[in-house]
Amino acid sequence: MDVLSVLLFFAYAPALIILWYFYHADKYEPEPRRYVVGTFVLGGTLSVGIAYLLESFLTLGGIVKPILPLTAFYVALVAGLVEEPAKALAIAWPFKAGQMDGIMDGLVYGVAAGLGFATTENFLYGMGYGVAVTVVRAFLTPFAHATWSAIIGVGYGLKAEGRAYSLVPYFSLAMLLHITWDYFAFLSTAVPAYNIILILLILINTAILRQFLILGQLEDASRFWYYWFKRGDGM
Repeated sequence: MDVLSVLLFFAYAPALIILWYFYHADKYEPEPRRYVVGTFVLGGTLSVGIAYLLESFLTLGGIVKPILPLTAFYVALVAGLVEEPAKALAIAWPFKAGQMDGIMDGLVYGVAAGLGFATTENFLYGMGYGVAVTVVRAFLTPFAHATWSAIIGVGYGLKAEGRAYSLVPYFSLAMLLHITWDYFAFLSTAVPAYNIILILLILINTAILRQFLILGQLEDASRFWYYWFKRGDGM
């Protein structure tokens, strides 16, 4: 395969497999495909575009100079504070369209937004730094971005059903995990031992996704008859 095909494959294939898994895990009342695909696309276009502009302004300098010295912590801080709200814009679309009513819905849309963002980011990294970078990132960042956005998505899902009144805790946790990941990822380029922490963070992210999945499926199972009659199976 040519370089572009390899980049596209490793940027998109892992993410689409993960999205397929979570979409089909929502077995009681699957979300409309157009909203799931649309959220994925928005995460990879609108969210990436907004994040790129804001991060360029805050780190490269625009009308003002960077607020703090360009240390690993500052760059990680900017990434976490900018990218999570940017991805949340994609999640807000199905929320405002009335497509969310619980944990599972928020999980699916959050994962879709995060994966969309990760695919575009990985593709662009590959274009700038080589295929090897995209290949490595393909097995790491989709899980990371999916987890952070899923946290916010679950917050939206709980808010939709009246079980959460503020999204601040969800945004805060997502940003904290994102900042922590980026910080140690930057440090690991100079000190490989920090990769141990990245492995630990991947395990934590995976555990969070798994817990959301379990809680979402339990919540949906408890409303089985509601979904049954809503679909008209009982008519």
